[in-house]
Amino acid sequence: MTPDASTASPEDLFRRAKLTAADERIFIVKLVFAYGIWAIGVTLALFVGAWPIRLLGVVLIGAMYCHWLELQHQCLHHSAFRRARLHRLAGVPLGVPMLVSYSHYRVRHLQHHRYLGTDQDSEFFGFDSRQLVTWPALIREALAFGRLIGSMADIVRCWRGTWSYDMGQISKDRERDVEAEYKLFALPLLGAAVLVVLGHGDLVLWVWLLPLLIAVPLHFLVELPEHIMCDNSTTNVLSNTRSITGSWFSTWYTNGNNLHIEHHAAMVVPINRLRDRHDITLAFAAHTSPSYPTFFRAIAREASDNARAGRSPKQ
Repeated sequence: MTPDASTASPEDLFRRAKLTAADERIFIVKLVFAYGIWAIGVTLALFVGAWPIRLLGVVLIGAMYCHWLELQHQCLHHSAFRRARLHRLAGVPLGVPMLVSYSHYRVRHLQHHRYLGTDQDSEFFGFDSRQLVTWPALIREALAFGRLIGSMADIVRCWRGTWSYDMGQISKDRERDVEAEYKLFALPLLGAAVLVVLGHGDLVLWVWLLPLLIAVPLHFLVELPEHIMCDNSTTNVLSNTRSITGSWFSTWYTNGNNLHIEHHAAMVVPINRLRDRHDITLAFAAHTSPSYPTFFRAIAREASDNARAGRSPKQ
């Protein structure tokens, strides 16, 4: 049981908690719900004639592709299932639409947890939270479709046998896992090409390409609050990370990514249990926001202030 914030200490944020059958059931329900919303989006995008409804379908599909990465993130930490091997089994498909290799993401992300607040910190998606907040940087990162091209290049390198990990050393088993997943990604890409050749390009357009125009910027917005405008010169999670109280909707959609201080303090604790620690975060953390709109207004002010002052990343 989580102590009351009035009697708790920061150390209570770091307590471990055993994954239970109830936690596993909650994650399975999240998976089923996410795939169900995706199916509704596909139905609206493909089988409804009215353009506004079809576009709504595209938005739902794209929103789920982003949401799936947050579910994949929980699998990375092995905090979804009691049997470890199920995490990769569930996690690999969740990354397919955005070409995110589960094993590659896992290695890089766990390094991020290990090296947060040091010069060795480097997240999988490449956004540097230590950079100056400017409108050009925000727009560039929100439209970072080049990561998809990078994933395609990794697919080619894996098939050629020339892929190697570029952020340190990993085991041969992990290398094989990463290579196998990138090779697997060739199948949906070839399938999409075949559909286009056979005259079914509209299926590829409406279920994959157009939703990516939604998913990529949305994912950036979900990830942005984690460490930006925090103290990135310290390894203290109470200073280098941000949590957002948020609503039930934002907590569900980000799969608890809003409770990011709590997650970094105890990364193997099931995400559905992090809310119980939020009052402790509010009592001791340096960077918290009550809602996403509050956070994004602060980011907009910072970017506008930097623009008015003529500040640039080179300064």
